Amino acid sequence: MTDAPTLVWLREDLRLDDNPALRAAADRGQPVACLYVVDDEVAGTFALGGAQRWWLHHTLNTLRADIEKAGGVLILRRGDARVIVPAVADELGAHAVYWNRRYMAWQIEQDKALKETLSDGREVKSFNGRLLNEPWQIETKTGGPYKVYTPYWKQVQARDVRNPLAKVTKLSAPARVPESDNVEAWELLPTRPNWAKGFEPVWTPGEKGARQRWREWLKTQGPSTYNDSRNRPDLDDTSRMAPHIHFGEISIVTMYREMQDKIEAGEVPEEHGKVFLSELAWREFSYNLTYHFPQMFDEPLMQKFAKFEWDNDNDQFTAWTKGLTGYPIVDAGMRQLWHEGHMHNRVRMIVGSFLVKDLLIDWRKGMDWFWDTLVCADPAANTASWQWVAGCGADAAPFFRIFNPISQGEKFDPDGDYVKRHCPELAKLPKKYIHKPWEAPPFVLRDAGIELGKDYPRPIVDHGSKRKEALARYEAIK
Repeated sequence: MTDAPTLVWLREDLRLDDNPALRAAADRGQPVACLYVVDDEVAGTFALGGAQRWWLHHTLNTLRADIEKAGGVLILRRGDARVIVPAVADELGAHAVYWNRRYMAWQIEQDKALKETLSDGREVKSFNGRLLNEPWQIETKTGGPYKVYTPYWKQVQARDVRNPLAKVTKLSAPARVPESDNVEAWELLPTRPNWAKGFEPVWTPGEKGARQRWREWLKTQGPSTYNDSRNRPDLDDTSRMAPHIHFGEISIVTMYREMQDKIEAGEVPEEHGKVFLSELAWREFSYNLTYHFPQMFDEPLMQKFAKFEWDNDNDQFTAWTKGLTGYPIVDAGMRQLWHEGHMHNRVRMIVGSFLVKDLLIDWRKGMDWFWDTLVCADPAANTASWQWVAGCGADAAPFFRIFNPISQGEKFDPDGDYVKRHCPELAKLPKKYIHKPWEAPPFVLRDAGIELGKDYPRPIVDHGSKRKEALARYEAIK
């Protein structure tokens, strides 16, 4: 009985530092076995997309090495977690099963069912290893969830954030270890073709990579100019921490507290550091929304948008996904997404507005595309952000605020450096025409080596006329 092991079921918390479930298991002083399950059956439409699978392959390899270095063991299985977790617990003879909580409706249902199954003769505990504040902890004065971000953010700032827990550096493996899958056999990496080859120079999945990226960014000018530079895709001063946060390779508590420390020490100006903290809280606001309004995954939060008339032109949608719309800032963003599994946040808003309000294509199609192509695709953040862009979510940008892809490009990519980086066929265009190549005189296009319609597409829609059409359709549902 004294050496009965603890099973830690890892999910969105692939780290040893500030991991409440793993820390509690290690503190029991008994052997610990960690388990990760790829559960596509229960996840359904939220089964990991292609870009996330690439990331998962690499982060599981680093996690296994980290756990083994600490003296523990990582068991990998694939299938229905409702069957696998109890089976592994039985094989281990585990007397305790721990995990960190998740917040999507289907995840909560699965975890509740497993608690009932596992609790017969075992200690089963769950912890908050994912959020600063869980969705039920912040309510309005009259009770219930916030639908507006600003008062939610004020509540977040008024609450204390706990200290990060000590990293788990020492574990003991059980005497009898159940069989584990080999991550290579899962074939998570694309091969025919290897569309993820552009990911490798950009990303280092795993806890070590997360800490390294975070520390390096804190040393740059990014935090000290964040409120200004975060909207400039040409500068690329953002932290790029989203995929590391999504996979739980770094604790949100750690990031929040370390940025607070930088602000208090005067190393980061408060006006910029607090904007970064507010971005972390915006992610939590997304969890707050989808927890309280799970219908958001399928339906607009503002029900009047259920009657909105969409065109859903497949050819135009394909052009959008491939970065061939003829609007350079849109195309640069979509090509960055395909090449890196990432897109600058300002550009995400631009391409989202273009899909919904210029092409009049249902926001859910964009949400699904991002789910498959973003390495950081998060069900709460992806859903809430697309509803925000579409004007149908909580605290959303009004539908009538329609981004002009030309003026947005000129404002946030003034010299066209971002466009030139991702649309190299436009690299020789003068900056006067980089965001509107169709206005360039023939001799300018010739000197730049561009024949519109051949080397680079003409605009697939006219922004001005489509703006009027979008507003007319919005009036029809008001």
